[in-house]
Amino acid sequence: MKQSDMEQEVQASYVFNIQHYSLHDGPGIRTILFLKGCPMRCRWCCNPESQKYTQEISYVQNKCIGKESCGFCEGCCPERAISFAGKAVIDFTRCNSCMKCAAVCPAKAIKPEGRQYTVTELLDIVERDAVFYGHGNGGMTISGGEPLTHPAILLPLLREAKRRRIHTAIETCGQADYTVLQEAANDLDYILYDIKSMNPQKHKQYTGWDNTQILWNFEKLCEEYPDLPKKVRTPIIPGFNDSTEDVKKILDFLQDKPNTEYEPLPYHSFGKGKYKALGRPYEMGGAVLDPAVMEEISRLADMFHVK
Repeated sequence: MKQSDMEQEVQASYVFNIQHYSLHDGPGIRTILFLKGCPMRCRWCCNPESQKYTQEISYVQNKCIGKESCGFCEGCCPERAISFAGKAVIDFTRCNSCMKCAAVCPAKAIKPEGRQYTVTELLDIVERDAVFYGHGNGGMTISGGEPLTHPAILLPLLREAKRRRIHTAIETCGQADYTVLQEAANDLDYILYDIKSMNPQKHKQYTGWDNTQILWNFEKLCEEYPDLPKKVRTPIIPGFNDSTEDVKKILDFLQDKPNTEYEPLPYHSFGKGKYKALGRPYEMGGAVLDPAVMEEISRLADMFHVK
């Protein structure tokens, strides 16, 4: 067996979702692989199940069929983290993610978030969709979580995808060591890169990290890989960066960057229910984005495209 073949079989990572036929995360029709684990803790994150690097449980209470009809989870929990008040109640502070409750839940009210895959398994899944993107610019996008913090599987996954002639892209927040981004770029056809704010203090307040590494990485990427197509995206978040001034500063930073598009993304709270399922609070509360502000920001973005 070749070293590359051994590498594909040995390396595995938790994947929390595989999305087929996507039209939003790169050119053409794409298969999106969502790797589990991210260093950032963005208050508005719509995929909180992506944050931890390990498997965890999620629990949707309205799916629970109750103790009288079931109750298996309570008896099998070694940490005694499950009780019943009509339906199951989970004390997430006691849960050690052993998955025993998920294994016995017939209603799938309790389920594991994340499953391990090898490089070969993932690319075999991607190739099954090849009929949908084989004659265009579609392909595979690796998202997260943060894919750059998974170099042991990300880099062989990109290398093998190129060997199989699959168009490659990643979606990154940029908070990672540049050497990983640099090596990944050698096998990338496209990159989606989040730049959330030019204000380091505010960035740290809302995400847990300042933006120093993120901005430096993007500048270095543009310098060393000027021909690599890049799309910078900014989620527009109420109270954080929802002003034309914030976006103008980002556009000024991008003005001289080669092969760079820009797209603002309006805030939404679609992931709010996931926080409850994971036993976590949703920090954005009832925040709402002003449509008029988003319209102004979209006009600014359109002007950037014209330039």
